[in-house]
Amino acid sequence: MVASSLLLAALLASPAFAQTFRRTAACPSLGCVLPPDQTDFIAGQTFDIRIEAQAPVNGSEAYNNGTPDEEFHLKIAGEGGQLVDVTEFFGLTEPEVERYNFTYYEDLFAEDAHAPTPVNVLAKSYRNLQLHNPGTYEVELTYNGGQTTKATWVVEPLADCKKAKNVIFFVGDGMAGSMLSAARLLGHKTINGKYQTKLKLDEAPGYGVQMTHSLDSFITDSANSASALFSGKKMTVNGLNAYTDSTGKAFGDPKVETIFEMFRRIEGGQVGIVSKAYIADATPAAVVTHTSQRSQYTSIIEQYLTGVSGNFSWYPWEGVDLLFGGGAENFLPGPGNNNVSQFDRWAGEGYQVGYTKTELEAFDNAQRALAIFTRGNISTWLDQNVYTDLLDLAITPQGERGAHDQPGLKDMTLKAIDILHTRAKERDTGFMLMSEAALIDKEMHVLDIDRALGEVLELDDTVRAVFDHLEEIGELEDTLIVVTADHGHGFDVFGSADTKYLQAQNSDRAKRNAVGIYQNSGLSAYQVPEGVNPTNHSIFTGPQGEGFPVTWDPRYTIAHGWAAIPDHREDYSVNTDHERVPAVKNTTGYFFNPEDNQRGFAMTGNLGVAEGQGVHSLVDVPVFAFGPGHELFRGVMNSPDLAFKVAQALNLGRNSNVTAPYKK
Repeated sequence: MVASSLLLAALLASPAFAQTFRRTAACPSLGCVLPPDQTDFIAGQTFDIRIEAQAPVNGSEAYNNGTPDEEFHLKIAGEGGQLVDVTEFFGLTEPEVERYNFTYYEDLFAEDAHAPTPVNVLAKSYRNLQLHNPGTYEVELTYNGGQTTKATWVVEPLADCKKAKNVIFFVGDGMAGSMLSAARLLGHKTINGKYQTKLKLDEAPGYGVQMTHSLDSFITDSANSASALFSGKKMTVNGLNAYTDSTGKAFGDPKVETIFEMFRRIEGGQVGIVSKAYIADATPAAVVTHTSQRSQYTSIIEQYLTGVSGNFSWYPWEGVDLLFGGGAENFLPGPGNNNVSQFDRWAGEGYQVGYTKTELEAFDNAQRALAIFTRGNISTWLDQNVYTDLLDLAITPQGERGAHDQPGLKDMTLKAIDILHTRAKERDTGFMLMSEAALIDKEMHVLDIDRALGEVLELDDTVRAVFDHLEEIGELEDTLIVVTADHGHGFDVFGSADTKYLQAQNSDRAKRNAVGIYQNSGLSAYQVPEGVNPTNHSIFTGPQGEGFPVTWDPRYTIAHGWAAIPDHREDYSVNTDHERVPAVKNTTGYFFNPEDNQRGFAMTGNLGVAEGQGVHSLVDVPVFAFGPGHELFRGVMNSPDLAFKVAQALNLGRNSNVTAPYKK
């Protein structure tokens, strides 16, 4: 047996506060089948299978002194058929058996006692598989002396017709419905309880909500939640279109093809990715990359360009057609990429490369493009448009302070559409674009609600502009637009706050009297009467245009709160000097930020002291759909359902193996 002294990656990431420690995600018994029970597939979608026979040495599940049975095998049957060996069913050669071990803690008591359980494992992986016939499939793993693990898989029905040629998939990262309610209040005027204007998202003819649960936990992160949206498969936390096996390694896990990859393979279509985050972050990475560890930034950048090695190799991946965002640090020469500049490498592969909004606007729409505008994340809408002095702190891709020439989400998205549309028209294909309002989530984590709501309003403004632009270029009738979130935060507005009165009080308890609830919450002071457009009294326009507040720092602000918080102080005012830092680390863990001693009143946290930011919540998130196929997105959905609905609108399901040529 090969020794490896591995702990499960999920348990090593941070101290464990949950009540359940798992040997392997989605593996409740000692026999593991991945994809697991209750997995659905698009007809013709590429995926891997992995089976494991585990034998703990000690603990409550100890088996055979830690020696798994050498005789383990997998059988599969289509609906109504007889179970046959998986190699016979798919026409495969039996793969080599992997042998290794890992350790884990059964619970918190075992961790406190430093008493891990070693587990010895035998495993096999079957690569590059497809199921083409719709229906139910039964899978059965036999292991450890005749024990069985069973799974039911479903291949979804084929679409009746192709509804859409193009898809634009917007993700408001971390955007719960309560945030849209707050953004609407800030950006749109009410008279006697009636909004005079509303969000563009409010016009969606297809509206629903989706549940965001992880594969093996009810709170998700952005990697596995975005993977569910783009592949139709639930993953574990940190997983990008790859099921987390028990090796603890970032690569080699069983993978699954995304709808963007299927679109490229089947249609030869154009694929683009836009985000205000660093571009190797989880949500953009989930479009076309595969790893069980979202932190593998170097590999993610490589996969954008050349695809994932060792899987889906039966058709060539020629690189995304455009990639716009932040995160220049992941493209610079360094040990992780053999000291090669990824900017130079992409340019050598035929991409035009840019670093500023000015260069973005000058791009040739017929050529593939890479544009990275900052190190780290792109600046927030609030800092780009209101508190512009803070752009002095932003870092250019070249490493200098003062990244002033940055685009917003609207700039990047509209240019991306122009490039994808031009290239698709020349090649007689369609296009798919993922555009992420990433900083909603980043700002929610640090409890900076003003910057987060600025990002929500920017997303809505971008969607509005996209409609106008698609109509101008003649693509509106052929383009499905989907807007959703990957998860939410436990946030809501419960009243208003008199910030002037709050600052005048001398005690925390007195400061809390500044919060007005029910009738004392009053009316929104963000869209004030002075903002009435003199030519159209139904539209209230501020300095940044329709749909944005006239002022971001009125005396009477929204009073808000979160379900999950670290220790922090709250005064309900905009942080004008920098992005919020709610808590800082000391010898006992995260505690109130001492720089905030003059701000508001203390709110004692409800998270473990090892957490310095807020975390995601269980709340369902909204789904908005426009254009051909919008009717598919109504009602209550599970997160993987969205991938299937997009595939149905594009008619991606195939009852045979199809690979269309792609032209660079």
